[in-house]
Amino acid sequence: MKRLKRKNTIDIVKELDAFPKVSESYVVTSAFGGTVSLIVFILMALLAISEYFVYQDSWMKYEYKVDTDFTSKLKIKIDITVAMKCERVGADVLDIAGTVIASKELKYDPVSFEPSSQRQMWYQILERIQNRLREERSLQDVLFKSALKGYFSDPVPGNDSESESQNACRIHGQIYVSKVAGNFHITLGKPIETIRGHAHLASLLKNEAVYNFSHRIDHLSFGNDVPGHINPLDGTEKITLEQNMLFQYFITVVPTKLHTSNISVDMHQFSVTDRERVVSHEKGSHGVSGIFIKYKLSPLMVRVSEEHMPLSVFLVRLCGIIGGIFSTSDLVHRLIGYFVDIICCRFKLGANQSKEVLAD
Repeated sequence: MKRLKRKNTIDIVKELDAFPKVSESYVVTSAFGGTVSLIVFILMALLAISEYFVYQDSWMKYEYKVDTDFTSKLKIKIDITVAMKCERVGADVLDIAGTVIASKELKYDPVSFEPSSQRQMWYQILERIQNRLREERSLQDVLFKSALKGYFSDPVPGNDSESESQNACRIHGQIYVSKVAGNFHITLGKPIETIRGHAHLASLLKNEAVYNFSHRIDHLSFGNDVPGHINPLDGTEKITLEQNMLFQYFITVVPTKLHTSNISVDMHQFSVTDRERVVSHEKGSHGVSGIFIKYKLSPLMVRVSEEHMPLSVFLVRLCGIIGGIFSTSDLVHRLIGYFVDIICCRFKLGANQSKEVLAD
């Protein structure tokens, strides 16, 4: 009885077999079928390898929500070289609430405006990257991931303070401001605080070299630093021969939360547009000559996270590739064989009919 039950169980399992085997005596092989099978295996291997590389790669996911943090301070990191001596220029920040942040935290170092060969090479690299970023915004993902993996070091090496002709002033440091719109500016004279508000004690000298606001922005960032992250104004250089030149940069700062498996930091990205013109009261172009960086904060916050393909999704896609290629190749093989048989049958039928005519 037990043997009968076992046999019945085995028979039931055999009936459930979804992959029936064909006897070797009924299998017919051909050179065409072997060629198709070889092509199918090669195509399947290539697609499986490419799918594995997709599985190994990652992409950046962007989510947007309203920024509700209004109490914290915003750090501005500055490194700008102006083609004037340090005793002639001053820098500070004036926000929309009327608060003046003096430049006590900033340092003024006399340097040469002409960069060294090493720095010139870094400027050329930065210029190429910035041009590509303006043309193709998707490269920002590449820079994010490259920065996280440590592919980039600091974008610009330190300034060469030891120089024969120290005809410029390097203004660098970091200041903390409220999270409201403001104006960071560099103009003639040192900033002073008066009863009526904010003013600059300008020099009375009328030398053209004194009023030359040619400048180079080595670094300008908002918020915490991410090693290797390149900001839009890094490496920007403006050269002018005019005496009363006004350079304006309009910046929109976007709070950004960067979360990956390796790093989690709150940073700030920004977009910028620039404008420059000559200040001439006689021609109706009013204003104050200098460098003005006007910034405002976006009410939206961006959350950037690094996404990876789950293993289950990779296995499903791999099975779909293998099964789809097998099914498609089998269908194509059958159709080609069907048309070949039809054509061959017609040729054979025509040959037989011609033989019968000749026999008659």
